[in-house]
This record gives sequence, C-alpha cells and structure tokens, in this order.
Amino acid sequence: METRVLEIRKGILNKNDEIARRLRERLHTFGLLTINLVSSPGSGKTAFLQRTLRMLREQGNAAAALVGDLATDNDARRLAETGVPVKQINTDGRCHLEAQMISDHLADWDLGSFEYLFIENVGNLVCPSSYDLGEDVRVVLLSVTEGEDKPLKYPNIFNSADIAVITKMDLAEACEFDLEAAQANIRAVRPGMRILTTSAKSGAGMEQWLACLAEEKTARSVVA
Repeated sequence: METRVLEIRKGILNKNDEIARRLRERLHTFGLLTINLVSSPGSGKTAFLQRTLRMLREQGNAAAALVGDLATDNDARRLAETGVPVKQINTDGRCHLEAQMISDHLADWDLGSFEYLFIENVGNLVCPSSYDLGEDVRVVLLSVTEGEDKPLKYPNIFNSADIAVITKMDLAEACEFDLEAAQANIRAVRPGMRILTTSAKSGAGMEQWLACLAEEKTARSVVA
C-alpha cells in the first residue's frame, strides 16, 4: 500500500510539472514575470502584496494577482482595492495551489497587458514546496512574529525558494526578533539566498523589493 501511495503522488506531481512547464512557456511569450508568494498563515503576505501592487501601479507598471485560499474571497477583495485585476482561487480544502488552477483562472485575461503576475499561495509551509505553478520566482515570506528558527523547521519551502522576505520589521524590537540569527538560519538551508527585510506598514524595504523584481524581469528578458 505504501508503494502505491508513493506512485500516485509521483504521478500527480509529474502531471503538475508538465502543466507548469507549458504554462511558463506561455507566460514568457507575453514577457510576464510571474512571482509565487509562499508563507505560513499570518505572515503578512496579503498586506505585503497589497503594498507591492499599489506601488507598482503608482510607478506605471501593470500587474495582476491570483489569490489562493481554502475558502472566502477576503484577501482578493483587499487586493482589488489597489485597482489592479485580481481573481480568487478557492481550493476547497486543498492546502496548496496547482498549475492547472493557475492556467484555468488566466483563461480570460489579456496577459499581454501585464508586466507582473503575482500568485498568493495558500498559507502553508509544507505542501506548496512540491508544486511548480509555472512561476519564474518563488518568494518565501517569514514574519518577525514567527521566530528565527522557522527556516530550520520547514527547510523544504526555503530550499525551493529563490528569495526570502522578512516581513513586519516594524514589530521586530517588540518581538525581540534576532535578525542575524534568522538570516543565518535561512542561509544554512539555502546558502547564498537573497534576503530582504520589509515592513508593509511603514514601507521600509519596499523600494528594494521592487528593485529586486525589476532586476529579475530584466534578467529574464535578456535570456529570452
């Protein structure tokens, strides 16, 4: 029975990877940079993305967002306040998004009108690490309220990510958050990983984050 379960899981992931590969190729034809945001619940992911979308729009950059949740459209409604196109994806109990869900929800969008596509994944540090969504960049968020050892407890998600963003830095002192320890733990799991420190509330570090996105987009345009 154990072998059968492993074979089924392998088949599901192989199918997802193939859909993700085709989706990535499709998105690249439009020059889109696709960013998959992953984190635990309560990391400030929606507030971070909300500020990101607002700043991009103010700078004249076109963006859109897909929002994954088990239920409700609360986060999508928050993000829609920024004035950018947003769609909710309810997973009906599944702990992650899958590439087919992303493809289905992009069907009626004019992808050529966007420069950035953000995917706010379900709040979970386990399941999303296994599922490629056709993204170019996977960003893992860690809030100062979660503790410095989160990367050591959930190494797979940090090891599969390209960039780590530490959020809620405005609360760091109150939480007695040890930034150096957190950075060391992230790099112990993923040596050389780029780490940004931000606060969606104060705006600290957000310009650096947008600059990072611009660098990623330019780098992929050159390769293409």
